[in-house]
Amino acid sequence: MIIEWSEAAVAALRARTGDSNSVWKLVSDSEGCGCAMNGVPALWQVDAPEKDDLQAVSVPIPLWYEPRHAIFFEERMRITYDERLRAFALASDGQIYTNRLAVRDRRNATTSL
Repeated sequence: MIIEWSEAAVAALRARTGDSNSVWKLVSDSEGCGCAMNGVPALWQVDAPEKDDLQAVSVPIPLWYEPRHAIFFEERMRITYDERLRAFALASDGQIYTNRLAVRDRRNATTSL
């Protein structure tokens, strides 16, 4: 998996978290959806990647993902930030996954950023 970051997305994520050394994970979040197949894309700030997580090609922000979630995403995607909406977006050349990519702090708690 290859993730390209816009400069605005990098700056906004770092400004929000205040931490350039965070561990980030792209997930298909199905909590509260009622079905594992109805997840929505989300970025989770985690303490560390899980044992079986894979690292995406993602510069300058390292990003991890669960192999079982790869089926929900394309091989090459990009994360951008819309300052007007104050929202992150996840898209590929083939589709827009979301214009409001959820960013969640999943380190020792489930607080939303």
